[in-house]
Amino acid sequence: MIESILITGANAGLGKETARQLALKQETKRVILFCRSRARAVAAKKELEEKTGKKIFDIVIGDVTDADSVRKAVEEIKEPIDAVVLNAGGVVGKTAANPTPSGMNQLAATNILGNVVLVDQLIKRDQLRKAVLAVSAEAVPGVKMLGVKRVSMNTSSVDEFAAVLDGSYFAKKFVALNAYSYVKYAETMWALSMARRYPKLKFVVVSPGNTRGTQAADSLPPPMRFMLNYVMMPIVFPLMGRMVHPLDVGAKRFVDAISDDRYQSGVFYASKEGKLSGEMVDQSTFFADSKNTSFQDNAYQAIHRFII
Repeated sequence: MIESILITGANAGLGKETARQLALKQETKRVILFCRSRARAVAAKKELEEKTGKKIFDIVIGDVTDADSVRKAVEEIKEPIDAVVLNAGGVVGKTAANPTPSGMNQLAATNILGNVVLVDQLIKRDQLRKAVLAVSAEAVPGVKMLGVKRVSMNTSSVDEFAAVLDGSYFAKKFVALNAYSYVKYAETMWALSMARRYPKLKFVVVSPGNTRGTQAADSLPPPMRFMLNYVMMPIVFPLMGRMVHPLDVGAKRFVDAISDDRYQSGVFYASKEGKLSGEMVDQSTFFADSKNTSFQDNAYQAIHRFII
């Protein structure tokens, strides 16, 4: 039973909808909205209170691209938390050469850095009781019908993962959507490694699927953003059948995975092979990397090279 939960990137899109759905569960007593902007967090809290009729939302301010900001934010959390949803992330960055102070580039820092620091700090302070949900994507195992190739690295070594995180892996061939899938691969493997390191906690990885109403494309170049938001999502994907679903369905994947015992620790759940919506299944049935413990640990070590 999940009574208290923290959600990163909770002021909009999947994060906010996940907060709404969790708040409506009878057992939920506290939902922490972990956001970068206080103004947006306050607006989200007000909207969520109006929609749910509940006054159970708290705000913690932190920037997931800044490790020190996250550490400072964790100090504001005085009571233990049952679960964390690492929702913060997105397709950001126009080039690989846009490092943050950590050494990760902007894309990797936005999706990984603060989320990992948050979990590490909560565990260190003995403030995490039950579960962590990491967010991945169907692009990791690939979507053949869309021409999206599965992530395939030469060795998945520590050095190779580190090159993905600092951007040097992509050199001059940086394409944000492609790089995003490799960053999500690194995050996925880190979470699966954590499941073995902390067997008393549930670490589950989930893709929200192809979800309308998110801000995932906001940082893409205008032509790509227009194509995704106004052509692919509303027209092309629906015509292809079960390739897209609304915001509440994507968020429900998170809610179910974090609170339902049918979803097990150490497993990456997403749509069936080649799909973007519909039933969630264990991705290891067709993506063997997710069961490779050496790859998992290599991702863990590479990420922690950037965390001081």
